[in-house]
Amino acid sequence: MASFPTSTTPSPKSPRGGALDQVPQWLRPLAPVVMMLAVMWAVEIINIPLGGRLDRFGVRPRELAGLPGIVFAPFLHAGFGHLIANTVPFLVLGAVVAYTGLRPFLMITALVMAGSGAGMWLFGSTNSVQVGASGLVFGYLTYLLTRGFFARRFTWILGGALIALLYGSMLWGLIPRHGVSFTGHLFGALSGIGVAWLMHRDDSTDEKLHPYAEMTSPGGGDTNGSAPWGDT
Repeated sequence: MASFPTSTTPSPKSPRGGALDQVPQWLRPLAPVVMMLAVMWAVEIINIPLGGRLDRFGVRPRELAGLPGIVFAPFLHAGFGHLIANTVPFLVLGAVVAYTGLRPFLMITALVMAGSGAGMWLFGSTNSVQVGASGLVFGYLTYLLTRGFFARRFTWILGGALIALLYGSMLWGLIPRHGVSFTGHLFGALSGIGVAWLMHRDDSTDEKLHPYAEMTSPGGGDTNGSAPWGDT
């Protein structure tokens, strides 16, 4: 009996992934920042008809019941004016941090949140409730300003200088003012510096502080046999 080759039709592949697959690759690192910001806005929209009752879940200094506020406080705000003031710097600075990778972003966010919240809980005004994402914003800012010096990376230092030009005036927020959580700002900023030191003090990079260091081989000569400026 003769046999004949049979043809098979490949079954269509089931679609994988979801909405994230439709997002351009370069935008995907921003997902955690946008999600956090969306939660902040959703909470505030819910909080308005509740008369601000959700704010009681913020940090209450030196009260055991106020310790969970270390986690909740960044997502709570004292009205839309407060939230709007934090939205743009949180989005911009958070985006720059997020481009370092998801794992570093989560680590930086968690450590700054913990440091800022602990500072508010220990040193905040008695009988107050501390809310807002300002501690995170200040932490992101000082992390980006200082990481280049700890890592000895020239491009990071230049990036920090640009960020200082755009957002350096925020550092005036470290001066105590009535009605403003100075401790949240201060300990958020200190936490950002501490995280930059913790994560980058042992960085090993060929870039270092000299802008032409990447053009030099480990043995001291440059990789193409000529000086960076073309002189021989």
